[in-house]
Amino acid sequence: MTHDDHGFSTRAIHVGQEFDPTTGAVIPPVHFSTTYAQDGIGNLRGGYEYGRGGNPTRDSLQRQLSSLEGATHAFSFASGLAAEDALLRAVLRPGDHVLMGNDVYGGTHRLVRRIFGDWQIGLTTIELDDREAVRAALTSTGARVLWLETPSNPLMKITDVAALADVAHAAGALVVVDNTFATPYLQQPLALGADVVVHSTTKYLGGHSDVIGGAVVLSDDALAEKVGFHQFAAGAVSGPLDAWLTTRGIKTLAVRMDRHSASAHALASALEGHAAVTRVYYPGLPSHPGHDLAARQMRDFGGMLSLELAGGAAAARAFAEGLEVFSLAESLGGVESLVNYPSEMTHASVRGTALEVSDAVIRLSVGLEDVEDLLADVRQSLARLG
Repeated sequence: MTHDDHGFSTRAIHVGQEFDPTTGAVIPPVHFSTTYAQDGIGNLRGGYEYGRGGNPTRDSLQRQLSSLEGATHAFSFASGLAAEDALLRAVLRPGDHVLMGNDVYGGTHRLVRRIFGDWQIGLTTIELDDREAVRAALTSTGARVLWLETPSNPLMKITDVAALADVAHAAGALVVVDNTFATPYLQQPLALGADVVVHSTTKYLGGHSDVIGGAVVLSDDALAEKVGFHQFAAGAVSGPLDAWLTTRGIKTLAVRMDRHSASAHALASALEGHAAVTRVYYPGLPSHPGHDLAARQMRDFGGMLSLELAGGAAAARAFAEGLEVFSLAESLGGVESLVNYPSEMTHASVRGTALEVSDAVIRLSVGLEDVEDLLADVRQSLARLG
């Protein structure tokens, strides 16, 4: 059964999820086995030999991911950073260079700067909305990879994927897009010209804050072979239960993202202009500098927003600690709403660099609770600031 021509939600529910042929179980079983019996030496059943090299549950998730991103290959890893690491090792060699935006997830920056930096990989960060500056930086550094994150973490910058893909390809660079915030439901980077998509599947794809994972999704056969080799040889694969939990989460991705987006938009609108808030970072607001671009390349604006408190660090801390429905925690994209203080939490590793986040900034992951309760929670915490 094929679902290639079906809509997003149909594919999310059915691709890779054929019923069990033995029992007819609608939900395929989770395959926990680490090894597989062979019909004679080298005669593998369905191509399965050892769990690191292949697992039916992980393969089902990978089929699901490739379908939703409009790709031909997907690889599921133990974490988002493991996925990024495998991709970069497949692409880069000592002496190569990476060009990325100046507002990306701190862990990505740390991976390239501190891990790959020790292996003579150069890193330059740049403001990505200046196309000519990007072109000049690609030329001067000879960067092999242009790394985009849109919307960015945590300042919600929007990058023109199609325009920068043209610039990067003219310079011979590979274009990688971290699509974690948008998800394939809201944004399709490969259709916009990107070469590779990466995800922390821990976030919206899993969607329930109960599984860690990552993914690399692409359509280039030669590069896919290299990424697949690194997945097998280095072994940072997702386990079968992790893969199954991620698949289960993906089945409700569309309806969840609609709700996340609607509630985040309501909060952003309510916060904009509040006396205690200097700025709201949310691409759904017409005042956001990337609003028009986001409206063109995204289905909706997502469930993440950030705000800058007028009272600086003290106010930001008090606001984050004064929330009651929002939990003070790292990560994002789950059904529950979370508040994060990037300066000392998710982006502590980039303090003192070009990616340093203001200590007045708070990031909100807007969950699926009743939006009236979320609005009331934000307002009561702001009211305490005086």
